[in-house]
Amino acid sequence: MKKTFTALDLTYCAACAALMAVCSWISIEVGPVPFTLQTFAVFLTLLLLGGKRGTMSILVYILLGAIGVPVFAGFSGSLSALLGTTGGYIIGFLAAGLIYWLVTALLGEKLVVQAAAMVLGNLVCYAIGTVWFVEVYSATNGAVGFAMVLSWCVVPYIVPDAVKLVLALALGKRLRKILWKR
Repeated sequence: MKKTFTALDLTYCAACAALMAVCSWISIEVGPVPFTLQTFAVFLTLLLLGGKRGTMSILVYILLGAIGVPVFAGFSGSLSALLGTTGGYIIGFLAAGLIYWLVTALLGEKLVVQAAAMVLGNLVCYAIGTVWFVEVYSATNGAVGFAMVLSWCVVPYIVPDAVKLVLALALGKRLRKILWKR
């Protein structure tokens, strides 16, 4: 198992971080959490790069946003954007990457394992983002219940996220063969 990143690995990580940024800019404001293609990009990144490189790419994306590069939805980027009500969902992408990395390292990279790892990662992303949203929203706007936040921030996104996952699986399988052909 190689322990270092090659120049090609770093290039792919940077390209996928850029893909996440572009997909976050494709956004429809539908409530407190915008509908974006960001989740699709996270899924595709993990499929293309694998758990280790994919998670590093997600981390690069988050760090770029944290230092002020406008990579988040609505062309935003700053530590305050990351610490806002929807920042937990962005942090949840990193948890999803770590889960994908762990599950595929333990169980292999069969399509069903990859799909299960992404579903599990997305559920953890929802959990982190929802708890974060409740805490930040309650601190600034008054108490709000989990059921209300789930109805705002999770329920409307379940079907679109499932579609994004299926599309990422279909596209990722084809692109990975091309990307890693040497």
